Amino acid sequence: MGFAHRHLLGIEPLSQSDITCILDLADQYVTLNRSAQKTSDVLKGLTQINMFFENSTRTQASFELAGKRLGADVMNMAMQASSIKKGETLIDTALTLNAMHPDLLVVRHPNSGAVDLLAQKVNCAVLNAGDGRHEHPTQALLDALTIRRAKGRLHRLNIAICGDIAHSRVARSNIILLGKMENRIRLIGPPTLMPSEISEFGCEVYDDMREGLKDVDVVMMLRLQKERMDGGFIPSEREYYHRFGLDADKLSHAKDDAIVMHPGPMNRGVEIDGDIADDVTRSVIQEQVEMGVAVRMAAMHLLAENAKAAARGMSSSEVMV
Repeated sequence: MGFAHRHLLGIEPLSQSDITCILDLADQYVTLNRSAQKTSDVLKGLTQINMFFENSTRTQASFELAGKRLGADVMNMAMQASSIKKGETLIDTALTLNAMHPDLLVVRHPNSGAVDLLAQKVNCAVLNAGDGRHEHPTQALLDALTIRRAKGRLHRLNIAICGDIAHSRVARSNIILLGKMENRIRLIGPPTLMPSEISEFGCEVYDDMREGLKDVDVVMMLRLQKERMDGGFIPSEREYYHRFGLDADKLSHAKDDAIVMHPGPMNRGVEIDGDIADDVTRSVIQEQVEMGVAVRMAAMHLLAENAKAAARGMSSSEVMV
């Protein structure tokens, strides 16, 4: 099955078959990661640079581990203390990186579109690790893999995405991906945390958790993006938890076998009750972390294969996995 893309900048350009291709390969890497010998030589001799202009722990660690398990030479650039702080433009940074001849560039940036701009200026494959409020494609893919493994399918499910939809690139990428895979999506949250263009998303919208969670298969909670809020979006965290935090009472309205998800980091007692987050019969939050490494391994594997094919003069659609 071919994966005809040079970069992974968002879910928008991906087809159903592209998504399935990544998830199928990621399933193989889940098996590898659970074995005693967790390494491969798929990226041996290649250089991966992680550039995080925003602080991150789990995403950066996941990409770093994924690259190392595939045999890449991995370098983390401390962008918080880099030449950017000294006035260097993003394009100048891209040109500098290009001169180092990396093979894979993993970028997180606070501004929407910045990763796409970098991708236009470098000669290597670029993976978007989150840009502003735009997209976080590998998070949506790892969520999709988690759902598929837990439910046995990734289509015709009722999925509720709850909380801070307006500021969440995770929500946006998931809405696009889950929509492409023919799921019924419900968005639940206060009107102040819904994007102005909500009517364009093709989702059902609720401001009542109990009503919105009725008979859903998947409950996906979101983190309150306090760093992106510049006003009084919620009265208080206590009030927010009372109305929109996931607890046993609200979860009881979902299907008995509904799974609970959260991209992390969690604010316990604000977005989700700690007992629900730790309930191994319902919560797949730790599985999401595990799937993240496998999905990122799969994405880098596919992009590296395309780069090798391009270097040999083949079209990316001829690459077989």
